[in-house]
Amino acid sequence: MAEVKICGLTRSVDAEAADAAGAAYLGVIFAGGPRMQSAGDARSILAGRRARKVGVFAEQSEAEIAAIAATAMLDVIQLHGVRSAERVAAVRAATGLEVWAGVRTADGILDELAEELADVADALLVDALVPGQLGGTGVAVPWMELGESLDAMRTPARVVLAGGLTPENVAEAIDYVAPSVVDVSSGVESAPGIKDHTRIRAFVSAVRNSQQREDAAHD
Repeated sequence: MAEVKICGLTRSVDAEAADAAGAAYLGVIFAGGPRMQSAGDARSILAGRRARKVGVFAEQSEAEIAAIAATAMLDVIQLHGVRSAERVAAVRAATGLEVWAGVRTADGILDELAEELADVADALLVDALVPGQLGGTGVAVPWMELGESLDAMRTPARVVLAGGLTPENVAEAIDYVAPSVVDVSSGVESAPGIKDHTRIRAFVSAVRNSQQREDAAHD
């Protein structure tokens, strides 16, 4: 069953709602944009939650990432703008944490770098390619093409699927891609960084229902 990550959290009340709804991961942004948080604020937002805590980073140095991760008490580093497998290994060595390597695609086709990152990272996070933005755009990856590209990879990857997911379309995305984690931010918001708790619950429910339908089909 795909797990759920609610990302772009800016308020503790939203983190609480996501945790209560059954999200397995809660994400906070340190890579810029309207949802960016300080390490101290992130720690307050995520404090006391059952779900694993994910920090989204980009160009920061390994030392800066490690310092933020320690202050915010993170469990997972989500790393964007990765240009080599060595960068993933360096961040893991600096933090001692699980590292997800972010890749972006406009057409759903993954390149050789994605293959290299899948070999070293704990998960490959796939998001839509939107120039000038790392995520939270509401733009979806072409799921059928992505599923085919993943099937063609030499080594099976643990996939975190992001990009344009909503309660209304996440079941279809799961059917095509079969990700380990589905990652939503803008798809459960009423405004950038402000989560709609009804949509969070609907998203988690849609993911669970998709799994139940698959299980029933195999019975």
